[in-house]
Amino acid sequence: MAVFTTLYSGSSGNCAYIKEGDGFLLVDMGKNCKQTMLGLAALQEDVKNLQGILITHEHSDHISGLKVFLKKVKVPIYGSSATLDFLAERELVPADIEMIPLDGGRPENIGEYTVNSFRTSHDSADCAGYRIVTPSGKIAAIATDLGYVSDEVYENLKGADVIGLESNYDEQMLMFGAYPYYLKKRIASTRGHLCNVDSANTISRLIQDGSKRFALCHLSQENNTPGQVRLTLEQILQQAGIELTNDMIMQVASRHAVSPIIEF
Repeated sequence: MAVFTTLYSGSSGNCAYIKEGDGFLLVDMGKNCKQTMLGLAALQEDVKNLQGILITHEHSDHISGLKVFLKKVKVPIYGSSATLDFLAERELVPADIEMIPLDGGRPENIGEYTVNSFRTSHDSADCAGYRIVTPSGKIAAIATDLGYVSDEVYENLKGADVIGLESNYDEQMLMFGAYPYYLKKRIASTRGHLCNVDSANTISRLIQDGSKRFALCHLSQENNTPGQVRLTLEQILQQAGIELTNDMIMQVASRHAVSPIIEF
């Protein structure tokens, strides 16, 4: 049995957890080392089983806990060449940590997992999503921090057994909220974040292509709520004629705590 969850997820910090067998992977580490360790303890997880950390990009809500954690736990980190160069040049990881580039859809074996990266559209040095194949052949895919769902992103999400997908903001909350205009424009751009409607429409397509388990991630604290995410998703699935069944999971990831485990 493989499992997926998030240790925390949102505009204040992101970290996803994938495990099958003894070894596990993390994607990002956007809160401090203590918060990450508490999350792993809540899962009754031993850090000695960590096989690697996948980094989506260099923004602080994805890497702020990385340096202190890696001083305590010596594991390799993976990411695009541009992202790893950014981290190295600014000494955001300890010098003795192995940094392994994952570029252009080239598969990488990490322990017993096989990982493919894919590009997402975001205003960073580079930004990646990941498609992770577990030892038994189950597939987890994660894509956050993307202004839109490109064909490349969709093809890498398609058919996955569990999908972590951004649902960052509600368009009305953003439009009429307190953010300055330049920031609203950045968030809503094709190099910003994914709104609830676009996320829900993508999930609708993915359900029709066979996926059944979803974690909606990276919610904005100011421009979204879990209730609004669920309402938008329900409305769009209803419009598409999709009826939720007992074997489907539509989970909104928790901002500060470990979310319930999704088995896949």
